[in-house]
Amino acid sequence: MAKNKLLKEFREFVERGSAIDMAVGIIVGSVMTGMVNSLVKDVIMPPIGMILGNIDFSQFFIVLSGGVPGAHYNTIEEAQAAGAATMNIGVFLNTVVSFLITMFVVFIIVRTMNKVRAKKAIDTRVCPYCKSTINSEASKCPNCCSTVVPEKIVPAQPSDLEQSLKKITKIAKKKVKKITKITKR
Repeated sequence: MAKNKLLKEFREFVERGSAIDMAVGIIVGSVMTGMVNSLVKDVIMPPIGMILGNIDFSQFFIVLSGGVPGAHYNTIEEAQAAGAATMNIGVFLNTVVSFLITMFVVFIIVRTMNKVRAKKAIDTRVCPYCKSTINSEASKCPNCCSTVVPEKIVPAQPSDLEQSLKKITKIAKKKVKKITKITKR
């Protein structure tokens, strides 16, 4: 009996949209991570290293202790193989740059999605006395019975993208009419 209940709860969890959204987010995040890491490692850091004198940033490190006294190591792997403890500054810098690029890409995606999304009609507001949500056109709060000034409902607004397309279409129609008049002469 308990097994059936557990399976039923699991099925309800999986069928909820939030579980699917979370899975998609994790998959997209892992793919983005690989892409951003490649962008940082293969595209951005080589020119920066060239500007700074052909330094491979991923191999920028400081030997803290251990290893062969007086030895010079070319790579982190060489130093660690010799038993040296290293501070891998370049790897950290690559990670910071990768983080900043990832956050910028997420910002651009969210900003674009907000421009594409239409603005919904605003038909509720907060009661100034009890802070509960009430209808915008209400003259009395149903929760605290306070008299409130009714407000007009703000109608749904088209997205920035829709508004821009309408403007462009309007301009294009005017230009087409003008071209048609010129060509008919």
